[in-house]
Amino acid sequence: MATVSFRGATRVFGEGARPAVDRLDLEIDDGEFLVLVGPSGCGKSTTLRMLAGLEPVDEGSVHIGDRDVTLVPPRDRDIAMVFQSYALYPHMTVAENIGFHLKVKGTPKAERLERVREAARLLDLEQYLDRKPAKLSGGQRQRVAMGRAIVRQPQVFLMDEPLSNLDAKLRVSTRTQIAALQRRLGVTTVYVTHDQVEAMTMGDRVAVLKDGVLQQCASPRELFTRPANVFVAGFIGSPAMNMVTCEVREGAAEFSALQVPLTRAQQDALTSAQVTVGVRPEGLHLSPDEVGMRATINVVEELGSDSFLYCTPEGHPDVTIVSRTAGLSTARAGDAVVLRPDPGALHLFDTASAARLPD
Repeated sequence: MATVSFRGATRVFGEGARPAVDRLDLEIDDGEFLVLVGPSGCGKSTTLRMLAGLEPVDEGSVHIGDRDVTLVPPRDRDIAMVFQSYALYPHMTVAENIGFHLKVKGTPKAERLERVREAARLLDLEQYLDRKPAKLSGGQRQRVAMGRAIVRQPQVFLMDEPLSNLDAKLRVSTRTQIAALQRRLGVTTVYVTHDQVEAMTMGDRVAVLKDGVLQQCASPRELFTRPANVFVAGFIGSPAMNMVTCEVREGAAEFSALQVPLTRAQQDALTSAQVTVGVRPEGLHLSPDEVGMRATINVVEELGSDSFLYCTPEGHPDVTIVSRTAGLSTARAGDAVVLRPDPGALHLFDTASAARLPD
Protein backbone atom coordinates (compact mmCIF):
# COMPACT_ATOMS: atom_id res chain seq x y z
CA MET A 1 0.00 0.00 0.00
CA ALA A 2 1.13 3.55 -0.66
CA THR A 3 0.19 7.18 -1.02
CA VAL A 4 -0.29 8.69 -4.49
CA SER A 5 0.71 12.24 -5.45
CA PHE A 6 0.12 14.32 -8.56
CA ARG A 7 2.37 17.37 -8.48
CA GLY A 8 1.55 19.89 -11.18
CA ALA A 9 0.81 16.98 -13.54
CA THR A 10 -0.17 18.12 -17.03
CA ARG A 11 -1.11 16.26 -20.20
CA VAL A 12 -1.53 17.99 -23.57
CA PHE A 13 -2.70 16.18 -26.71
CA GLY A 14 -1.22 18.11 -29.63
CA GLU A 15 0.73 21.35 -29.82
CA GLY A 16 -1.33 24.39 -28.92
CA ALA A 17 -4.26 22.33 -27.63
CA ARG A 18 -5.94 22.96 -24.30
CA PRO A 19 -4.48 20.61 -21.66
CA ALA A 20 -6.53 17.49 -21.05
CA VAL A 21 -5.19 17.62 -17.48
CA ASP A 22 -3.96 21.01 -16.34
CA ARG A 23 -1.42 21.34 -13.47
CA LEU A 24 -3.11 18.77 -11.26
CA ASP A 25 -2.08 18.84 -7.59
CA LEU A 26 -3.67 15.99 -5.68
CA GLU A 27 -2.61 13.92 -2.66
CA ILE A 28 -4.22 10.52 -2.06
CA ASP A 29 -3.69 8.94 1.34
CA ASP A 30 -2.49 5.42 1.98
CA GLY A 31 -5.52 3.10 1.93
CA GLU A 32 -7.90 5.82 0.71
CA PHE A 33 -10.70 5.25 -1.80
CA LEU A 34 -10.62 8.34 -4.02
CA VAL A 35 -13.13 8.86 -6.82
CA LEU A 36 -12.44 11.04 -9.87
CA VAL A 37 -15.70 12.37 -11.28
CA GLY A 38 -16.78 14.87 -13.89
CA PRO A 39 -18.51 15.19 -17.26
CA SER A 40 -17.22 13.52 -20.41
CA GLY A 41 -13.93 15.04 -21.55
CA CYS A 42 -13.03 16.50 -18.15
CA GLY A 43 -9.72 14.59 -17.91
CA LYS A 44 -10.56 11.95 -15.30
CA SER A 45 -9.59 8.91 -17.41
CA THR A 46 -6.48 10.71 -18.65
CA THR A 47 -5.51 11.33 -15.02
CA LEU A 48 -5.89 7.64 -14.24
CA ARG A 49 -3.87 6.66 -17.32
CA MET A 50 -1.09 9.05 -16.31
CA LEU A 51 -0.92 7.29 -12.95
CA ALA A 52 -0.89 3.91 -14.69
CA GLY A 53 1.87 5.00 -17.08
CA LEU A 54 -0.37 4.61 -20.13
CA GLU A 55 -0.19 8.34 -20.86
CA PRO A 56 2.99 10.43 -20.60
CA VAL A 57 3.20 13.38 -18.21
CA ASP A 58 4.13 16.50 -20.20
CA GLU A 59 4.80 18.63 -17.12
CA GLY A 60 4.98 17.95 -13.39
CA SER A 61 5.32 14.52 -11.80
CA VAL A 62 3.46 11.50 -10.42
CA HIS A 63 4.54 9.70 -7.24
CA ILE A 64 3.55 6.37 -5.69
CA GLY A 65 4.78 6.27 -2.12
CA ASP A 66 8.23 7.85 -1.97
CA ARG A 67 9.00 6.92 -5.59
CA ASP A 68 8.75 9.28 -8.56
CA VAL A 69 7.14 7.06 -11.21
CA THR A 70 6.74 9.73 -13.91
CA LEU A 71 9.13 7.90 -16.26
CA VAL A 72 8.71 4.38 -14.86
CA PRO A 73 7.17 1.81 -17.28
CA PRO A 74 3.63 0.63 -16.36
CA ARG A 75 4.78 -2.91 -15.51
CA ASP A 76 7.15 -1.57 -12.85
CA ARG A 77 4.70 0.74 -11.03
CA ASP A 78 3.16 -1.97 -8.82
CA ILE A 79 -0.41 -1.07 -9.77
CA ALA A 80 -3.35 -3.18 -10.93
CA MET A 81 -6.05 -1.82 -13.23
CA VAL A 82 -9.70 -2.80 -13.75
CA PHE A 83 -11.17 -1.50 -17.00
CA GLN A 84 -14.69 -0.85 -18.24
CA SER A 85 -14.35 -3.94 -20.47
CA TYR A 86 -13.69 -7.13 -18.57
CA ALA A 87 -10.85 -8.21 -20.94
CA LEU A 88 -11.08 -11.84 -19.84
CA TYR A 89 -9.55 -14.68 -21.83
CA PRO A 90 -12.59 -16.61 -23.16
CA HIS A 91 -10.75 -19.95 -23.45
CA MET A 92 -9.60 -19.88 -19.80
CA THR A 93 -11.57 -20.75 -16.69
CA VAL A 94 -12.26 -18.22 -13.96
CA ALA A 95 -9.39 -19.63 -11.91
CA GLU A 96 -7.01 -19.42 -14.88
CA ASN A 97 -8.07 -15.84 -15.65
CA ILE A 98 -7.56 -14.74 -12.05
CA GLY A 99 -4.17 -16.41 -11.75
CA PHE A 100 -2.84 -15.61 -15.23
CA HIS A 101 -0.54 -12.76 -14.15
CA LEU A 102 0.91 -14.89 -11.35
CA LYS A 103 1.61 -17.70 -13.80
CA VAL A 104 3.41 -15.29 -16.17
CA LYS A 105 5.51 -14.05 -13.24
CA GLY A 106 6.51 -17.58 -12.39
CA THR A 107 4.77 -17.70 -9.00
CA PRO A 108 4.94 -21.26 -7.60
CA LYS A 109 1.80 -23.26 -8.36
CA ALA A 110 0.84 -23.87 -4.73
CA GLU A 111 1.08 -20.16 -3.86
CA ARG A 112 -0.75 -19.24 -7.05
CA LEU A 113 -3.67 -21.55 -6.28
CA GLU A 114 -3.87 -20.28 -2.69
CA ARG A 115 -4.01 -16.63 -3.81
CA VAL A 116 -6.62 -17.44 -6.47
CA ARG A 117 -8.80 -19.22 -3.89
CA GLU A 118 -8.45 -16.31 -1.47
CA ALA A 119 -9.50 -13.79 -4.12
CA ALA A 120 -12.41 -16.00 -5.14
CA ARG A 121 -13.54 -16.23 -1.52
CA LEU A 122 -13.44 -12.45 -1.12
CA LEU A 123 -15.46 -11.99 -4.31
CA ASP A 124 -17.90 -14.86 -3.77
CA LEU A 125 -16.62 -16.64 -6.89
CA GLU A 126 -15.58 -19.97 -5.37
CA GLN A 127 -18.39 -21.91 -7.06
CA TYR A 128 -17.47 -20.48 -10.48
CA LEU A 129 -13.73 -21.22 -10.58
CA ASP A 130 -14.10 -23.98 -13.21
CA ARG A 131 -16.44 -22.01 -15.49
CA LYS A 132 -15.53 -20.10 -18.65
CA PRO A 133 -16.42 -16.36 -18.89
CA ALA A 134 -19.21 -17.08 -21.41
CA LYS A 135 -21.14 -18.89 -18.64
CA LEU A 136 -21.02 -15.89 -16.28
CA SER A 137 -23.23 -12.82 -15.89
CA GLY A 138 -21.86 -9.32 -16.43
CA GLY A 139 -21.50 -8.73 -12.70
CA GLN A 140 -19.67 -12.01 -12.22
CA ARG A 141 -17.28 -11.23 -15.08
CA GLN A 142 -16.47 -7.88 -13.52
CA ARG A 143 -15.73 -9.61 -10.21
CA VAL A 144 -13.36 -11.96 -12.04
CA ALA A 145 -11.57 -8.91 -13.48
CA MET A 146 -11.28 -7.54 -9.95
CA GLY A 147 -9.97 -10.88 -8.72
CA ARG A 148 -7.25 -10.74 -11.33
CA ALA A 149 -6.22 -7.37 -9.87
CA ILE A 150 -6.45 -8.50 -6.25
CA VAL A 151 -4.13 -11.52 -6.58
CA ARG A 152 -1.34 -9.24 -7.76
CA GLN A 153 -1.34 -7.60 -4.31
CA PRO A 154 -0.47 -4.17 -5.77
CA GLN A 155 0.24 -0.95 -3.94
CA VAL A 156 -2.57 0.83 -5.82
CA PHE A 157 -5.82 -0.27 -7.51
CA LEU A 158 -6.96 1.75 -10.53
CA MET A 159 -10.56 1.38 -11.73
CA ASP A 160 -11.78 3.02 -14.93
CA GLU A 161 -15.61 3.04 -14.97
CA PRO A 162 -15.77 -0.67 -14.13
CA LEU A 163 -19.56 -0.69 -13.69
CA SER A 164 -20.67 1.15 -16.83
CA ASN A 165 -21.47 -2.09 -18.70
CA LEU A 166 -23.86 -3.31 -16.00
CA ASP A 167 -27.60 -2.67 -15.75
CA ALA A 168 -28.88 -0.19 -13.17
CA LYS A 169 -29.85 -2.72 -10.47
CA LEU A 170 -26.59 -4.64 -10.77
CA ARG A 171 -24.58 -1.42 -10.62
CA VAL A 172 -26.06 -0.61 -7.22
CA SER A 173 -25.25 -4.01 -5.70
CA THR A 174 -21.79 -4.24 -7.31
CA ARG A 175 -20.69 -0.77 -6.20
CA THR A 176 -21.60 -1.72 -2.63
CA GLN A 177 -19.47 -4.86 -2.95
CA ILE A 178 -16.51 -2.94 -4.38
CA ALA A 179 -16.60 -0.31 -1.63
CA ALA A 180 -16.85 -2.97 1.10
CA LEU A 181 -14.05 -5.02 -0.48
CA GLN A 182 -11.72 -2.02 -0.75
CA ARG A 183 -12.21 -1.21 2.92
CA ARG A 184 -11.49 -4.82 3.85
CA LEU A 185 -8.31 -4.92 1.77
CA GLY A 186 -7.18 -1.40 2.70
CA VAL A 187 -5.47 -0.85 -0.67
CA THR A 188 -5.20 2.70 -2.02
CA THR A 189 -7.77 2.93 -4.81
CA VAL A 190 -8.38 5.52 -7.53
CA TYR A 191 -11.77 5.06 -9.17
CA VAL A 192 -13.06 6.90 -12.25
CA THR A 193 -16.76 7.43 -12.97
CA HIS A 194 -19.03 9.93 -14.71
CA ASP A 195 -21.89 8.99 -12.34
CA GLN A 196 -21.99 11.42 -9.43
CA VAL A 197 -24.31 9.15 -7.41
CA GLU A 198 -21.71 6.38 -7.73
CA ALA A 199 -18.99 8.81 -6.68
CA MET A 200 -20.89 10.05 -3.62
CA THR A 201 -21.77 6.58 -2.35
CA MET A 202 -18.35 4.95 -2.81
CA GLY A 203 -15.53 7.41 -2.16
CA ASP A 204 -13.81 8.46 1.05
CA ARG A 205 -13.14 11.63 -0.93
CA VAL A 206 -14.32 12.77 -4.35
CA ALA A 207 -12.25 14.88 -6.76
CA VAL A 208 -14.40 16.87 -9.21
CA LEU A 209 -12.77 17.77 -12.53
CA LYS A 210 -13.88 20.16 -15.24
CA ASP A 211 -11.93 20.86 -18.46
CA GLY A 212 -8.84 19.21 -16.98
CA VAL A 213 -8.84 21.42 -13.86
CA LEU A 214 -9.49 20.16 -10.33
CA GLN A 215 -12.49 22.06 -8.97
CA GLN A 216 -12.71 20.56 -5.48
CA CYS A 217 -11.57 17.46 -3.62
CA ALA A 218 -13.45 16.71 -0.42
CA SER A 219 -15.62 14.19 1.37
CA PRO A 220 -19.01 13.49 -0.23
CA ARG A 221 -20.70 15.31 2.66
CA GLU A 222 -18.60 18.44 2.22
CA LEU A 223 -19.13 18.49 -1.55
CA PHE A 224 -22.86 18.38 -0.96
CA THR A 225 -23.04 20.91 1.87
CA ARG A 226 -20.20 23.30 0.91
CA PRO A 227 -19.56 23.20 -2.85
CA ALA A 228 -16.57 25.40 -3.74
CA ASN A 229 -18.13 26.93 -6.85
CA VAL A 230 -21.17 26.98 -9.11
CA PHE A 231 -19.96 24.04 -11.22
CA VAL A 232 -19.54 21.69 -8.24
CA ALA A 233 -22.85 22.84 -6.78
CA GLY A 234 -24.66 22.07 -10.03
CA PHE A 235 -22.86 18.80 -10.74
CA ILE A 236 -23.23 17.15 -7.34
CA GLY A 237 -26.77 16.21 -6.38
CA SER A 238 -29.74 14.82 -8.28
CA PRO A 239 -31.85 16.65 -9.31
CA ALA A 240 -29.31 19.44 -9.63
CA MET A 241 -29.23 22.41 -7.29
CA ASN A 242 -31.54 25.27 -8.29
CA MET A 243 -29.50 28.31 -9.38
CA VAL A 244 -30.87 31.81 -9.88
CA THR A 245 -28.96 35.00 -10.63
CA CYS A 246 -29.96 37.85 -8.34
CA GLU A 247 -29.29 41.57 -8.35
CA VAL A 248 -27.73 42.95 -5.19
CA ARG A 249 -29.52 45.99 -3.81
CA GLU A 250 -29.04 47.56 -0.39
CA GLY A 251 -27.15 44.55 0.97
CA ALA A 252 -29.59 41.90 -0.21
CA ALA A 253 -29.89 39.58 -3.21
CA GLU A 254 -33.30 39.93 -4.90
CA PHE A 255 -35.09 37.50 -7.22
CA SER A 256 -38.83 37.72 -7.74
CA ALA A 257 -40.21 37.89 -4.17
CA LEU A 258 -37.07 36.24 -2.77
CA GLN A 259 -34.77 38.46 -0.71
CA VAL A 260 -31.56 37.11 0.79
CA PRO A 261 -29.61 39.41 3.15
CA LEU A 262 -25.83 39.37 2.61
CA THR A 263 -23.31 39.61 5.42
CA ARG A 264 -20.62 42.28 5.28
CA ALA A 265 -18.02 39.62 4.42
CA GLN A 266 -20.15 38.40 1.52
CA GLN A 267 -20.65 41.94 0.20
CA ASP A 268 -16.92 42.62 0.41
CA ALA A 269 -16.13 39.41 -1.51
CA LEU A 270 -18.38 40.31 -4.46
CA THR A 271 -16.71 41.27 -7.74
CA SER A 272 -19.94 42.43 -9.39
CA ALA A 273 -23.46 43.52 -8.51
CA GLN A 274 -24.87 40.03 -8.97
CA VAL A 275 -25.08 36.97 -6.74
CA THR A 276 -25.97 33.42 -7.75
CA VAL A 277 -28.23 31.90 -5.12
CA GLY A 278 -28.43 28.12 -4.99
CA VAL A 279 -30.86 25.91 -3.10
CA ARG A 280 -31.28 22.17 -3.46
CA PRO A 281 -34.76 20.80 -4.24
CA GLU A 282 -35.10 19.35 -0.74
CA GLY A 283 -34.45 22.84 0.71
CA LEU A 284 -37.26 24.50 -1.28
CA HIS A 285 -40.76 23.93 0.10
CA LEU A 286 -44.35 24.89 -0.51
CA SER A 287 -44.99 27.86 1.77
CA PRO A 288 -47.73 27.15 4.35
CA ASP A 289 -48.50 30.85 4.85
CA GLU A 290 -48.36 32.03 1.21
CA VAL A 291 -45.20 34.03 1.93
CA GLY A 292 -42.46 33.48 -0.63
CA MET A 293 -41.88 33.19 -4.36
CA ARG A 294 -44.92 32.67 -6.55
CA ALA A 295 -44.58 30.07 -9.28
CA THR A 296 -46.52 27.78 -11.60
CA ILE A 297 -46.00 24.01 -11.72
CA ASN A 298 -45.05 22.75 -15.17
CA VAL A 299 -44.33 19.07 -14.47
CA VAL A 300 -44.80 16.75 -11.48
CA GLU A 301 -42.36 13.84 -11.29
CA GLU A 302 -43.86 11.20 -9.02
CA LEU A 303 -41.37 8.68 -7.61
CA GLY A 304 -43.56 7.22 -4.87
CA SER A 305 -41.38 8.12 -1.91
CA ASP A 306 -40.81 11.65 -3.27
CA SER A 307 -42.41 14.07 -5.68
CA PHE A 308 -40.44 16.64 -7.68
CA LEU A 309 -42.28 19.80 -8.74
CA TYR A 310 -40.74 21.57 -11.75
CA CYS A 311 -41.90 25.18 -11.55
CA THR A 312 -41.56 28.51 -13.36
CA PRO A 313 -41.22 31.54 -11.03
CA GLU A 314 -43.58 34.44 -11.61
CA GLY A 315 -41.98 37.01 -13.94
CA HIS A 316 -39.15 34.66 -15.02
CA PRO A 317 -40.51 32.47 -17.85
CA ASP A 318 -37.05 31.19 -18.82
CA VAL A 319 -36.18 29.87 -15.34
CA THR A 320 -37.10 26.41 -14.00
CA ILE A 321 -36.78 25.56 -10.31
CA VAL A 322 -37.40 22.20 -8.65
CA SER A 323 -38.99 21.53 -5.27
CA ARG A 324 -38.83 18.13 -3.59
CA THR A 325 -41.95 17.26 -1.60
CA ALA A 326 -43.44 14.18 0.04
CA GLY A 327 -44.41 11.35 -2.27
CA LEU A 328 -47.88 10.93 -3.77
CA SER A 329 -48.31 14.69 -3.88
CA THR A 330 -51.70 16.19 -4.73
CA ALA A 331 -50.01 18.94 -6.77
CA ARG A 332 -50.75 18.98 -10.49
CA ALA A 333 -49.27 20.67 -13.55
CA GLY A 334 -50.74 24.14 -13.94
CA ASP A 335 -51.21 24.73 -10.21
CA ALA A 336 -50.10 28.07 -8.78
CA VAL A 337 -47.87 27.64 -5.72
CA VAL A 338 -45.76 29.71 -3.36
CA LEU A 339 -42.23 28.44 -2.68
CA ARG A 340 -39.97 29.37 0.19
CA PRO A 341 -36.39 28.16 0.77
CA ASP A 342 -35.08 27.09 4.16
CA PRO A 343 -32.70 29.88 5.28
CA GLY A 344 -30.02 27.35 6.21
CA ALA A 345 -30.24 25.64 2.80
CA LEU A 346 -29.07 28.63 0.73
CA HIS A 347 -25.69 28.66 -1.06
CA LEU A 348 -24.31 31.99 -2.28
CA PHE A 349 -21.82 32.40 -5.13
CA ASP A 350 -20.24 35.41 -6.80
CA THR A 351 -21.81 35.39 -10.26
CA ALA A 352 -18.76 36.87 -12.00
CA SER A 353 -16.18 34.45 -10.59
CA ALA A 354 -18.57 31.53 -9.79
CA ALA A 355 -16.73 31.10 -6.46
CA ARG A 356 -18.52 30.42 -3.18
CA LEU A 357 -19.02 33.45 -0.96
CA PRO A 358 -17.90 33.24 2.68
CA ASP A 359 -20.50 32.31 5.27
